[in-house]
Amino acid sequence: MSSTIQPHNLRAAAVWSRGGKAYDEISRGIADAIEHCVLRLDPQPIERVLDLSTGTGWTSRLVARRGATVVGADIAEDLLEAARARAIADGLDIEYRLADAERMPFGDGTFDAVVSTFGVMFAANPEAAASELARVVRPGGRMALSTWAPDGTVFGMFRVMRAYMPEPPSPAPPSPFAWGRPERVRELLGEAFDLRFESGTSFYREPSPQAAWHTFSTGYGPTRTLYENLDDERREGLRNDFIAFHAGFANDLGICVPREYCITIGTRR
Repeated sequence: MSSTIQPHNLRAAAVWSRGGKAYDEISRGIADAIEHCVLRLDPQPIERVLDLSTGTGWTSRLVARRGATVVGADIAEDLLEAARARAIADGLDIEYRLADAERMPFGDGTFDAVVSTFGVMFAANPEAAASELARVVRPGGRMALSTWAPDGTVFGMFRVMRAYMPEPPSPAPPSPFAWGRPERVRELLGEAFDLRFESGTSFYREPSPQAAWHTFSTGYGPTRTLYENLDDERREGLRNDFIAFHAGFANDLGICVPREYCITIGTRR
């Protein structure tokens, strides 16, 4: 892995891998937003498409079912292993590659289109990731991103976890939620792409707030890793606060959390 993943991203790779095959439940919770992004990308059967930060491959499977040739790339080997197994089970021919979004093992203009659903936004170096994303798309090719809003409910969930994390270094690393602002996306990708935007809301449903905790504490690498590294008292505090946050979206049938996001569509210049 060390020759593929840059040293400063090795810890992040290990964190995201902690979700394993259970990460597919995280993708299930955002399936409506993934469908939205793939719809706007509109992949064609003759195209070669990169699903960047594929996770367990939910987006790549949608694209493959539309007939495109798909490569799924991710920093987390355990997620890729689950993606491969799921693609085989579904009878889909998808290539999965271990790859660092900030230094991808693909040639210039390799792909007709690149899609990333709530993935590339978590790259440690946004400028490097944006440059690489643009590099691997051919002139006239397309890009589709879905990114969480900077002040939405997913940001609120991260604030719950933030209270249990160590103090960030100074200066603090860039926030992944900045990718949810069109002006920031224009800064990162506006020179390489003609950009268009559309807002959306995903609805995360579970039978109970406790079920949401189970989904994230088992399948979402950042939550699972955080929980495992706390002492018993702080573990209980995180669990209780996470459940209480989701309980704020309870209804007669369970919980339904509206999650605001931005779709970016770009055409490569």
